[in-house]
Amino acid sequence: QVQLVESGGGLVQAGGSLRLSCTASGSIFSIYTMGWYRQAPGKQRELVATLTNRGGTNYADSVKGRFTISRDNAKNTVYLQMNSLNPEDTAVYYCKMILVARGDYWGQGTQVTVSS
Repeated sequence: QVQLVESGGGLVQAGGSLRLSCTASGSIFSIYTMGWYRQAPGKQRELVATLTNRGGTNYADSVKGRFTISRDNAKNTVYLQMNSLNPEDTAVYYCKMILVARGDYWGQGTQVTVSS
């Protein structure tokens, strides 16, 4: 059994910053890819950023230069530092991890609301 628990969401004014965290627990051998996705009301879930175990990153164009993904392998944790937030970043943010020999796992989601 593997669980992903997210934290760090909340309400922030435009131009502000938030840092999301997601920690995996349970039967984990190794984590290949860690990532963040988001879903705004009435929209499909979309990729925000991913980070492989070799350090390869991928960012959505809308967040490049503002968001930074990082990971702590010893803690099975992925972070998303979000700066210069704007109302269009308002969404539920989900972390996703691809575990070696175990498959994909998702967190429960954390709400990020950016007021104008």
